[in-house]
Amino acid sequence: MTKKIGFLSFGHYRDVPGSRVRTAGDSLRQHIDLAVAAQAAGLDGAWLRVHHFDHSLGAPFPLLSAMAARTSTIDVGTGVIDLRYENPLYLAEEAGATDLISEGRLQLGISRGSPEPAADGQAAFGYQLDEGQDWSSVARGRAELFRRAISGRPVARSQPALDRGAAPDLPVQPLSPGLPNRIWWGAGTHATGVWAGRLGYHLLSSTLLLAEDGRPFHIQQADQVRDYRAALAESAHLTGGQAAVTRSAFPITTAEDQSYFGLDRGSTDSAGILDGLPARSGPTFAGSIDEVAAALAADEAVSEADYVLFALPSMLGVDYNAHLFENLVAVARELGWKE
Repeated sequence: MTKKIGFLSFGHYRDVPGSRVRTAGDSLRQHIDLAVAAQAAGLDGAWLRVHHFDHSLGAPFPLLSAMAARTSTIDVGTGVIDLRYENPLYLAEEAGATDLISEGRLQLGISRGSPEPAADGQAAFGYQLDEGQDWSSVARGRAELFRRAISGRPVARSQPALDRGAAPDLPVQPLSPGLPNRIWWGAGTHATGVWAGRLGYHLLSSTLLLAEDGRPFHIQQADQVRDYRAALAESAHLTGGQAAVTRSAFPITTAEDQSYFGLDRGSTDSAGILDGLPARSGPTFAGSIDEVAAALAADEAVSEADYVLFALPSMLGVDYNAHLFENLVAVARELGWKE
């Protein structure tokens, strides 16, 4: 079965001894080069995590646009933009412009978001909950307005329309054809995955699952993907249908690979508590190309997915990650995902 593969990066930077990514500028410029290297190696996607108030990537669109301008075939995406921090109409303008620059290669992951370093980050951005609201429902409402806007439906009124008391007659600009069918919902629970199917999103399954039931991570995630697809099939939506999962996988072909990831051989799921709920994430796969391919082949959620994203150790720099990209493509060929 053919699958797309890509990287997913936090874009961390730290001014510490040994760091190859010391500043925000280093991280941003290197990610442009990483997208170029990923395309050259044969990857299909260059995706960014978005986190605010952290030494990572908080403003994705300038970087996505630069990555798109330096490449020609690779997807550029987010996993995910936190809608608690977003004005949905400004988001629609930014996404439309970025998609036009990329000529239709933007894969935009959005959701309520994950825990952030800032306890009052949304308030600092000017967004607060009204009485009776919660962030999940607010984020879903913003997402619906965003989707209406990128589809070209009018969302504001001209002065003549306002004078007549007429309906909105002005859509946001720029509009990019095809973008409404490249919106992904980041889902960290089984129920949210089903909801994403009912609403016609693509599914970007989280790197961890909340309210997990004790079974291996990949088994629970595979159920989430299957039930997402069933919900989509029962809906009337013509958008959506693809599912993406993320894995940490490090083929070991050199002594440097061994020094970084040799201790991860044979790792297992991680379990804990997040937001007051039991949470589980998957293992790290490390070993020879054949061993990593075998581990991925035995992963039920990977088998179900259309797109497999690999967590990127971006702080190891461009040269090392260009080598990693070559190894990941070799794994994909071993699995029959690429020629």
